[in-house]
Amino acid sequence: MPEGHTLHRLARLHQRRFAGAPVAVSSPQGRFTDAAILNGRLFTRASVWGKHLFHHYDGGPIVHIHLGLYGTFTEAPVPMPLPVGQVRMRVVGAEYGTDLRGPTACDVLDEAQVSAIVARLGPDPLRKDADPSLPWARISKSRKPIGALLMDQSVIAGVGNVYRSELLFRHHIDPYRLGRDVSEIEFADAWTDLVALMKIGVRKGKIVVVAPEYDHGAPSYAPNRPRTYVYRRAGEPCRVCSTPILTAVMEGRNVFWCPTCQV
Repeated sequence: MPEGHTLHRLARLHQRRFAGAPVAVSSPQGRFTDAAILNGRLFTRASVWGKHLFHHYDGGPIVHIHLGLYGTFTEAPVPMPLPVGQVRMRVVGAEYGTDLRGPTACDVLDEAQVSAIVARLGPDPLRKDADPSLPWARISKSRKPIGALLMDQSVIAGVGNVYRSELLFRHHIDPYRLGRDVSEIEFADAWTDLVALMKIGVRKGKIVVVAPEYDHGAPSYAPNRPRTYVYRRAGEPCRVCSTPILTAVMEGRNVFWCPTCQV
């Protein structure tokens, strides 16, 4: 599932390519039945909260998009080729277009409905209005493991499995440590680091977490991906201490950690 930095990159791209002009909106597969009410409208802006992307249109309609596990946007210059596969929504501007496939959500909402979605989410570290005191208030009182709390979008919006595992490693925190046992200083340092890491993700389009002195040796978990400390490295030696990396299922996703570096 794409993490928050990916949605912010998409919002910036769509803002640059579509905002301020009318766009053609269609649904080649026919499932996005509200495409007709958007077609020809002025695309005013794109915004993001966590893993939720919003396309705002003149007159009030807002397209809410959640990519989920399988959703993707593909971009192409105009004239775009004929749609291939199950394209839920196609947006075409003066010079570029984009196709959306496989999202968990793609629907038209009004401002009140968008506000209701945002109200259920924690602060987004990539937004200027993010207030770290809000997640800290919940984490500091919680009996749930910090690894589970970081994946809870109502605590912090936009963090996914890679950032969860890597952030906890970078701050020497066992994912099974209870939220209430994380110190305020530890949380403050981790929040500052998370903001910086996610900003790098927006800029580079990749999750870059490994310090230069450890960015060598065993290859990345997948081609064309930067190295990680622990994510998808179960059984491999820790890049710092050589202890085999452990993994377990937490909140429905595999979490990875080093039992020596993270205590």
